[in-house]
Amino acid sequence: MPPPVELDLSLRPQARYDVIDVRRAAREQHGGALDGYPRGLYCSYHTTAGFLEQSLCARLGNSPEAVDPYMQVFRQVFPEDAPYSHDQLDQRTELTDEEKRQESKNAASHLAAIGAGLRNCATYVHRDESPVLFIDLDGVVPAGHRARRATVFGYEREEVVAEWQTALPVSPHPVDSLNLRDPRLGFFDELSAAVRHHGVEHGRLDVALLPSERNVGLTVNEYETLLMQHDLAEVLREPLRFMAAKGRNMLRDPGEIPRKTLDYAKYDLVHIFNEAMDRLRISESALERMLSRFLALPAARFLRMKRTLALPVSATSGRDGLLYGTYQSPILVQWRKADHGQRVVSVSLVRFR
Repeated sequence: MPPPVELDLSLRPQARYDVIDVRRAAREQHGGALDGYPRGLYCSYHTTAGFLEQSLCARLGNSPEAVDPYMQVFRQVFPEDAPYSHDQLDQRTELTDEEKRQESKNAASHLAAIGAGLRNCATYVHRDESPVLFIDLDGVVPAGHRARRATVFGYEREEVVAEWQTALPVSPHPVDSLNLRDPRLGFFDELSAAVRHHGVEHGRLDVALLPSERNVGLTVNEYETLLMQHDLAEVLREPLRFMAAKGRNMLRDPGEIPRKTLDYAKYDLVHIFNEAMDRLRISESALERMLSRFLALPAARFLRMKRTLALPVSATSGRDGLLYGTYQSPILVQWRKADHGQRVVSVSLVRFR
């Protein structure tokens, strides 16, 4: 077996919501470069576009038509025209006036990506010719079609070369988020030092919360203050807030509704779930049980908040060995106060062979 291969892909979504088969794109752009590799790590550089885990994609049917009903649930829970703080561009101090004119109002896309459990990277076992789906929630914006990028690592096997635990300081606020890419934290420096020390050229860093850590999750997205400290915090407190604020039925317009309540939003959500299940032609599946529980569970599970995240490692194209997009940050999100002012994660450095 040849050494691991790293392929860069250029993708062009055709609509704001689009699903692209990156295995097909890899064949079109790189021929048979992935042929023969039993595993692939598929990576997105974007905060509103990524991959579902292979097991979930398989349950959904491994096709764009099959994942659509699942994604539409989250797109309707986070409607595009709800009152998101992130979309108040005049309050976005990090943007120049020109950037504000070009910026997409895409808080709904960010929240839907987090809610649906889109991954910045996902490992797939190539058992057959099944597609690997790049799901874009913000592919076409007022300025036109976005230029999207993805990287695929083809490899035969993986080995863990280092494992350790790190304590991350968190605030005393019960609902809060921590940017793990913040240089003041030193976490990325720690990861890069491990990559250099062990000489990993192609691989993956796996970060996982300890089993004892509760009421906390991990995601990779844009760490923008209004999005993280306002919009996401409001979702954690009241998961259906933005759906309720939209002010009309999601599936049909029952007439004049002065102010939709949270209970009315839940009523709508039942219909959305039922419609999704009808389209999927399934009843008592794991997916249906998971979706139905959203009505009763806290935001942690409503958002499919993960307890793990992964970062690609590349000695050739990464920054200090780590491969990530300009606006991508690993983020720790808690919805209850930590007992000792810290959260502990385990880190595994994996080398591809």
